[in-house]
Amino acid sequence: MDKEILRIVIIATGLLIVVGMLTWAYFKNQRLQEQWDAEDELAFNEDFEPSLDKDELYDDEKDVEPETFDPHYYDRDDAAFEPDEHDIEPAPRFSVPDVIQFSLIAKAKEGFNGADLANAFAIVGLEYGSLRIYERLDANRLVDFGVACMHESGTFPYENLDEFYCRGLVFFMQPGVLDHARQVFEEFIETIELLAIELDGTILDQHREPLTDETIELFHQSL
Repeated sequence: MDKEILRIVIIATGLLIVVGMLTWAYFKNQRLQEQWDAEDELAFNEDFEPSLDKDELYDDEKDVEPETFDPHYYDRDDAAFEPDEHDIEPAPRFSVPDVIQFSLIAKAKEGFNGADLANAFAIVGLEYGSLRIYERLDANRLVDFGVACMHESGTFPYENLDEFYCRGLVFFMQPGVLDHARQVFEEFIETIELLAIELDGTILDQHREPLTDETIELFHQSL
């Protein structure tokens, strides 16, 4: 056999062997891929198999309660419910009245006795004035605040104190005419509280309600 023909035969035989191997490898890979796909699909169906049967999954819609809107619910992340700053009205600022007026009511049924009042007023530094009421005077003998009787005339008698009874006292001050209104107010409150202890009385605010620390602080901060 000629060497050239022998070489051609060898080359052709080699090509046939290579083509055969490639074809066999292709079909083998194809079968393996189909097997893997089938196994993956089976595993997926098993992992996501619903816990309810078909009857439960496709039950009548009448068993499903419609979603309701709760008007009290507010989602801060929902811009639709974000309040407009222009819609929020600021709290009204407390304004101190021209005359601050608090009261002290006697717990005893007969009220405060005149002699007891005179003694208690002397303890807290109140003086009997020309208007027949008691007053707190500053270093220049000017009135810081006054105390009137909760009586028709509002005055206290000068004589026969043992026979006089008063059901309550009215304390008043005018912050607008004072140079140190806040300091005077502090002394004003301290005087009322001391007299409440000394005379056994109940302190009322300008609305005739029991005076609270919050109300006192509100006045104090506004002066």
